[in-house]
Amino acid sequence: MTLALSGLAIVLALVLGVGIVSHGILRHIVQTAPLWPAIVLGFRRSELAKWCVLPPLIFWLAIMTCIWLFLLGWARIVTGTFTPIETAMTVVCGVASVAGIVSGLRQRTATRAATAVALLALFSALQLIAFRISLLPGISHD
Repeated sequence: MTLALSGLAIVLALVLGVGIVSHGILRHIVQTAPLWPAIVLGFRRSELAKWCVLPPLIFWLAIMTCIWLFLLGWARIVTGTFTPIETAMTVVCGVASVAGIVSGLRQRTATRAATAVALLALFSALQLIAFRISLLPGISHD
């Protein structure tokens, strides 16, 4: 259940929090699309949820870390302007990511190694592709 709630928290923070403030709802829907199947599997208590949700959670934790480093003036991996609501949503996403990752790493499953690796690779690719698509001109600026 923690995996599903972690993914859902990220979707809500990005789509409803950041998306509304930045007028980028479509962009954030696209960016979070790989989390949706993982959320459904998590609410169904499927052991496959772990392998589907870990790549997006790691991805979003990395993005949030880059934003925090920029806001602290320590690195310019990500740049831009961030409203207080957007900054608060980075904390929500970061906490949700950490909670989900820790929960996922603690969860034992009977999933075969080949299935787990395939799902990890698939959802890693889906997350990267979704993020890239979200940067296309027709989507990035609604």
